[in-house]
Amino acid sequence: MASEKPLRLFFALGCPPALADNICSWRDSLPLAGRPVAKDNLHLTLAFLGSQPTTALDGFKDLGDQLRGTSFYLRLDQVQTIGNGFLCLTPGLPPPPLLQLVDNLRTGLSSLGMVPDSRPFLPHVTLAREAVMHQPHFASEAFEWRVNGYGLFRSENTESGVRYDELVHWPLAATSG
Repeated sequence: MASEKPLRLFFALGCPPALADNICSWRDSLPLAGRPVAKDNLHLTLAFLGSQPTTALDGFKDLGDQLRGTSFYLRLDQVQTIGNGFLCLTPGLPPPPLLQLVDNLRTGLSSLGMVPDSRPFLPHVTLAREAVMHQPHFASEAFEWRVNGYGLFRSENTESGVRYDELVHWPLAATSG
């Protein structure tokens, strides 16, 4: 019996479609060269899981079922290049409920035997890869959304490029305000 193909997984905040349209319109007006991230793939990674056997999927789903968090507003208002040419939108001030959700995920993943990323969490939405700016400084528009949930996503290589699919979605508790 052939083993099943591993899944490339991550927990993330999926970018709402209308906001993704606005972000892509703004990004496409920038003086940059590089490979733009597809509109449907815009997201903010909470925890990258990498290549995982399909048998691990239930554990990740159970972890998502157990986590609690509250909804929050996320304001992306900074532009930053990270790594090797990843042009990203970042929040100037990450909201505490986002940081708590990531901390809870890391703790939960540790309990599943996964070694959490040792780097500090840097919330970001990648706009383009291999980005080269033709103008070194520019102002970012501010993009904001109320985050009401998060998901477990699969990354899959297809003939038309990488595609991200949300496998499971979990709501965050409503807050006033």
